[in-house]
Amino acid sequence: MRQSTERSGPALWRQVLLAFLLSLFRGALPNQIRYSIPEELAQNSVVGNLAKDLGLSVQDLPARKLRVSAEKEYFTVNPKSGDLLVSNRIDREQICGKKPLCILDFDTVAENPLNIFHVAVIVQDINDNTPLFKQNKIELKIVESTKPGKTFPLDPALDSDVGPNSLQRYHLNDNGHFELTEKQTADGRKYPELVLKHSLDREEQNFHQLVLIAVDGGDPPQSGTAQIQIQVTDANDNPPVFIQDIYKVSLQEGVPQGFSVLQVTATDQDEGVNAEITYSFHNVDELVERFFNLDKITGEITTKDDFDFEIANSYTFSVEAKDPGDLAAHCSVQVEIVDENDCAPEVIITSVFTPLPEDSPPGTVIALIKTRDRDSGENGEVYCQILGKADFMLKSYSKNYYKLVTHGPLDREEIPEYNIIVLATDRGKPPLSSRTNITLHIADVNDNAPVFQQPSYVIHVAENNPPGASIAQVSASDPDLGPNGRVSYSIVASDLEPRALASYVSVSAQSGMVFAQRAFDHEQLRAFELTLQARDQGSPALSANVSLRVLVGDRNDNAPRVLYPALGPDGSALFDTVPRAAQPGYLVTKVVAVDADSGHNAWLSYHVLQASEPGLFSVGLRTGEVRTARALGDRDAARQRLLVAVRDGGQPPLSATATLLLLFADSLQEVLPDVSDRPEPSDAQAELQFYLVVALALISVLFLLAVILAVALSLCRSSSPASWGCFQPGLCVKSGPVVPPTYSEGTLPYSYNLCVASQSAKTEFNFLTVTPEVTPSQDLLCEDVSWVPNTNHEGAGVPFASDVILKQAPPNTDWRFSQAQRPGTSGSQNGDETGTWPNNQFDTEMLQAMILASASEAADGSSTLGGGAGTMGLSARYGPQFTLQHVPDYRQNVYIPGSNATLTNAAGKRDGKTPAGGNGNKKKSGKKEKK
Repeated sequence: MRQSTERSGPALWRQVLLAFLLSLFRGALPNQIRYSIPEELAQNSVVGNLAKDLGLSVQDLPARKLRVSAEKEYFTVNPKSGDLLVSNRIDREQICGKKPLCILDFDTVAENPLNIFHVAVIVQDINDNTPLFKQNKIELKIVESTKPGKTFPLDPALDSDVGPNSLQRYHLNDNGHFELTEKQTADGRKYPELVLKHSLDREEQNFHQLVLIAVDGGDPPQSGTAQIQIQVTDANDNPPVFIQDIYKVSLQEGVPQGFSVLQVTATDQDEGVNAEITYSFHNVDELVERFFNLDKITGEITTKDDFDFEIANSYTFSVEAKDPGDLAAHCSVQVEIVDENDCAPEVIITSVFTPLPEDSPPGTVIALIKTRDRDSGENGEVYCQILGKADFMLKSYSKNYYKLVTHGPLDREEIPEYNIIVLATDRGKPPLSSRTNITLHIADVNDNAPVFQQPSYVIHVAENNPPGASIAQVSASDPDLGPNGRVSYSIVASDLEPRALASYVSVSAQSGMVFAQRAFDHEQLRAFELTLQARDQGSPALSANVSLRVLVGDRNDNAPRVLYPALGPDGSALFDTVPRAAQPGYLVTKVVAVDADSGHNAWLSYHVLQASEPGLFSVGLRTGEVRTARALGDRDAARQRLLVAVRDGGQPPLSATATLLLLFADSLQEVLPDVSDRPEPSDAQAELQFYLVVALALISVLFLLAVILAVALSLCRSSSPASWGCFQPGLCVKSGPVVPPTYSEGTLPYSYNLCVASQSAKTEFNFLTVTPEVTPSQDLLCEDVSWVPNTNHEGAGVPFASDVILKQAPPNTDWRFSQAQRPGTSGSQNGDETGTWPNNQFDTEMLQAMILASASEAADGSSTLGGGAGTMGLSARYGPQFTLQHVPDYRQNVYIPGSNATLTNAAGKRDGKTPAGGNGNKKKSGKKEKK
């Protein structure tokens, strides 16, 4: 009964200890989810429903990605049901050894959002290990003189199980000399001792055989046996004795191999051979023999291998001292291993969320980091930090866990990839550290709008450009990637009409090239503005606008247009009369021309191209004013013809001509009878018949001349030179058909050569009545080289010097006079011969309006053209600068096209002379009817 009580006492104590440790465990880990399982469960056995215990919905498991994070994964999570399953063999003895409480502590990670849960699985021991003795046969030698009560320690049995399943008791078979007792070491292990109950007698029985049984506490219990063979020897009176029963020593785990730990010493009072003592390990496990070496003679214990505090922090073993008589003594050696900071911290990256969108807000979790240090105390305390980049920071999340989060905004266009270095350092002395690299890729988002290379574009395009040609190219850049950075171009606004925009320009959506869809005309469109848009392909799309101003440059594609002198209604030139007593510098008339071009292309200059009497008249280079260069001489003809060329400043220059017919007379009535009998122009059918008749007549005349020439040649050989008197020079009249001029406005009118015989009393072109006495032969018009026929029926102008006068184009409204040169209502009195040519559309239109108004008044007969200074009669032609106060009165020389009014001089006397009477001073030139 007493023995039963002794055996049940330790078992009860172990149960109380286990309950106490479990209570401590629960208090230390209040937030953990705990499970308890027996060891050696089959693979895929269910531990528990982890998702349910964590409060997670089964439907959310695919998105949360619940998983186990552990150094060695003994468990896994079923992604469909959330069950925690056994994934590897769990051997409690292998995992925890002799620890009374075996706990597998690990973490589970759930994403979206990131959460970490701590899980503890208690591994319960099962009775899967049988108690085993190190030696199946134990041999002892006991001196027959040994007194009863002497104990002999035996090697214990080994049982890897713990708790109730571990070794509980020993049994010894029944015998008359020995009994068994149990002892416990400082580390809690039990070992048996054999106790001598009665004295031995070698002569009676020199050999004893016993059976030792070790039994565990399992259900059912398991046991192991060992045989004890005892040999009774002759007397050896004194056994060895150790100086001390327990030896204690501390070792640094970093000591080298062969380092002397301590030396045990035992003494024997016997002499001689019986006093020789040998030392050996007694009752030790494999770890002791692995790390320690014992000298059998000296008792010195040295290190045999490198210690590792993380594997074992202490060792307890027994040393036996035995003499030759097999008398032995035992002592206990306790070696404490002192931890050194020999293990560097470990950094384990459990999760990395890459690539990370660049618009992630500060505080976004990038990675989950776990640290581990196998050292203890301060040597095992670890803290982490980030090297370099300040864009990220570490936050302590839980035990040995850190979250790597963003600290500021990210910009992929600036830094597309980060190499983050995490440094883990322990608090040992000296501290140890380790580092790991985390590569973080930044994902692009459409956060950059396209940017044009210029804030605005101004391009110059010369008019008459080829349709379809590119005139400009805009370019916008977008630093985003893929569709977020792919830019397309379009026109979103313009100051042109929406319907007309497509006919003017277009833009390539891919290249940004701007094309002209038509040829531009500077005279119609000087400039226009477009608003171009660059849009990326992101979602949502971003765009930017830029202004593109197109300036249409001028080309010299418009010839000057002569506004005055204008042609009559029938296309004939008009006469201007000049007083016979006109002094040099007398303003005869003024050629007014405009050019639809701009700038130098519209800078007009006036030149005398042909003149009946060279040197008699001069033309202002820039003003176009025709003045007398000298007084009229007796030998000068009364009729003068000026061909004035108007040339612009373009390259090459274009020009037009104006024909001036001038008559020297004191009044218009002197020449009125001659110029008033001009026949009405015939119709086209009559002219055609006329030309056919003339052609037939010419053919006949040519035939007749050929016959006469043949006769004349035959007579030449036989008669005197006097017979050729009829062919003397000066007796022929050269004439040509008179055709009413029908040229277009602003072009060179037709001109003809007129030869008048010196003896002819009348001619076909009888501008004035001329007698042979007052008309010298050198004044005949046919001898004037300036009267050169012009057959250019297109009105393209007359060549000026080496330049070609092109066809005159219709004007636009962009011609202007300067303030000093314009013939309008404002300006200086006299034009500047060398000044710049102005452009003023308003004054030109005013001049045309005044001329038309004067013509209307003259046609109605309601007013005369000879009003006072500043009246319509004068200002309609020259403007206020030609009033009576400043220039001689030449209004009698002005003829308004289309007017039949009589010009009068209402201003009174001018230059001290009374103006000649008459109803007008202009008349159309024409051909008199043949009498």
